[in-house]
Amino acid sequence: MKAPLMKSISGVRGIVGRSLTPAVLVNYAAAFARFVKKGTVVIGRDGRPSGLPINELVKATLALCGCRVIDLGLVPTPTVELAVLHYKAAGGIAVTASHNPAEWNALKFFNASGEFITQQQFLQLEKMVASGRFDPQTADKLGRIEYDDKMIERHIRAVLKIKAVKPSRIKKARFKVVVDAINGAGSLALPRLLEKLGVRVHCINCKGDGDFYRKPEPTPDNLKDLGRAVRKNKADLGLACDPDADRLALVNEKGQPIGEELTLTLAVAYYLMHNKGNVAVNLSTSMATIDAARMVGCKTFLSPVGEANVIAEMKKRRAVIGGEGNGGVILPECHYGRDALVGAGLIMSYLADINKPLSELAETIPPYFYIKKKAPLAGDFERKIEKTEKIIKKAFTAVKVDRRDGLRFDIPGGWILVRKSNTEPIYRLMGEARTKTEIDQLESLIRKALK
Repeated sequence: MKAPLMKSISGVRGIVGRSLTPAVLVNYAAAFARFVKKGTVVIGRDGRPSGLPINELVKATLALCGCRVIDLGLVPTPTVELAVLHYKAAGGIAVTASHNPAEWNALKFFNASGEFITQQQFLQLEKMVASGRFDPQTADKLGRIEYDDKMIERHIRAVLKIKAVKPSRIKKARFKVVVDAINGAGSLALPRLLEKLGVRVHCINCKGDGDFYRKPEPTPDNLKDLGRAVRKNKADLGLACDPDADRLALVNEKGQPIGEELTLTLAVAYYLMHNKGNVAVNLSTSMATIDAARMVGCKTFLSPVGEANVIAEMKKRRAVIGGEGNGGVILPECHYGRDALVGAGLIMSYLADINKPLSELAETIPPYFYIKKKAPLAGDFERKIEKTEKIIKKAFTAVKVDRRDGLRFDIPGGWILVRKSNTEPIYRLMGEARTKTEIDQLESLIRKALK
């Protein structure tokens, strides 16, 4: 089977040496240099072993095409986004495949606003790649390469400036937290933020060498070691991020994962106490977040999956906070991007404010039975989707259909979404309901149609 090269607004990613080859990397880097009109480009990477040679190849190509390149080294993806703003750069690149396995890597592209390039900008970049018309420079017009190892500190200062983040209260609470950064880009940044907040930190898997000892996604099944470490160290909670530290998951004081969906729910609930306004999330985000906003009189708007899509909806609705239910908190007060450090600052402040353990705080959220599953793509997926719609409409008299991103079906008290992934050759099946019976029924009907 041919190795896939996944191309979307979420980046260009593939298996290193198979679909993500030196030729692919050079072509995209050269096209991006043309896209930014030989302007300043910041670049950072996560810890996976392929990251360093890819980083070197990409920044050399950018310089050969006339760009000034600022290499940030091993940093979270949101740090790259903030660096674009700090340097007033023309764009940025993060060398990371995020939650994909270690054999994968990717280039994530950011525009001059420090945000993922839009769909229109991505299509423009694709045309440049396809044309093969790049602008290599002569020796007297080459770009220069610079290095900056201070950007994580600037990122941390930006989080500390968020009005709802309360360093003095957090310090007074004397929290002990275990951090699991999966040896990725958050290995330095997340523990350092917590230390600045006066938290006692115990680290596991924070070497930054890309040795993924577990599956990269910070889902409950992958956080068993973190749970054991929380119990062993008698910590107040555990924090886990994915390899590029734009997603955050929580483990309570009993060592139990509370689900990455609740990261966003709790962050939204807390932030709206201080700054009421609209909220925007993607179509696969839990209704618990919508409930949290509704309880304080705020509206929530849904967008297609993908950080760029959520940000577009946030700007359209002038949302004060938003994100994706995979643990990705987006706070415009800091910057428009999913950010594990922002999520950590808000969650720690919430816990310090209420003076209750995380397990009790999580129990205040209305319960839903949530499923999040994936399976390989097979056969004519679009035809199967059409069949799925007919089956669901036949099974439920009151059903609302949303076709903006795959197919989402809303029924009283629940919903289910089936869509192609932007980042892997799979389809994802996500949904929730008030009872296990209801969500099991929905899942069974979908799987029957996709069989």
